[in-house]
Amino acid sequence: MSKMKRSKSSRILKILSYVLLITGMIVILYPFYLTIITALKTPQESSQSFFSFPQSFYLGNFVNVLQKANYFVFFRNSAVVTLVSVFFIMVLIPMCSYAIARNMEKRYYKTMYFYLLAGIFVPFQVIMVPLVKYLSKLNLCNIPGLIIMCVTLASSQGVFLLVNYIRSVPRDLEEAAYIDGCGTVKAYVKIVLPMIRPILATIFVLNALWVWNDFQMPLLILNQSQDMWTLPLFQYNFKSQYSFDYNLAFASYLIAMIPVLIAYACAQKHIVSGLTQGAVKS
Repeated sequence: MSKMKRSKSSRILKILSYVLLITGMIVILYPFYLTIITALKTPQESSQSFFSFPQSFYLGNFVNVLQKANYFVFFRNSAVVTLVSVFFIMVLIPMCSYAIARNMEKRYYKTMYFYLLAGIFVPFQVIMVPLVKYLSKLNLCNIPGLIIMCVTLASSQGVFLLVNYIRSVPRDLEEAAYIDGCGTVKAYVKIVLPMIRPILATIFVLNALWVWNDFQMPLLILNQSQDMWTLPLFQYNFKSQYSFDYNLAFASYLIAMIPVLIAYACAQKHIVSGLTQGAVKS
């Protein structure tokens, strides 16, 4: 009788888990569905039914978006900010994390680790006003200033993930490399970096998604001149400028999603392992 009750309860739990998974999938995919069908409709089709499937795949919205003034300037600005920021994040933060992870017993490195970790608990809204004030004084309310802030704000989360992951890498491999004549830099490049590739892919995707889609920091730092706008700023001003043309707006959203979808597709197999393996020390 107890076995029958256990099997029945397990079936109920399985059904509930599938219901929750399907519900979550619908919640995630339905906005994406609306974005695609709205971008492929004419304004007349959208006025008839916003949620219906397009009668014909109309590509004129994408052509109109790409022909808007300075669109490729905004795309270039987003690409420059994202590529340069992610490059420095992927170079500087792993180096800093490696130094901390391998010297955690020293007071200086431990203090530095907890100092960087404290940044996770400080909301951006708290530092928003002094940030803009100091950047204005330093004449950094421009694209280089935005890149510096992206790298700075990414350091807390990146160090937290990488230090735990690097500490799970056995030191014996590095010591064997030292015996063979490797220096610290060569051991880091040849031994450590290949072994922490999953977490590096995770940090790459998380920060690429964040920097590319970020709206608040560009709004505060770059809104002084339209020539410095990124794509999220263009899309924000797009609605008011073109009278809430949802077809053009959703077409611009879809175009902006393509680069981050490609980046995620290339690195997605490493993300789960990168977030979970570092939690277990060997």
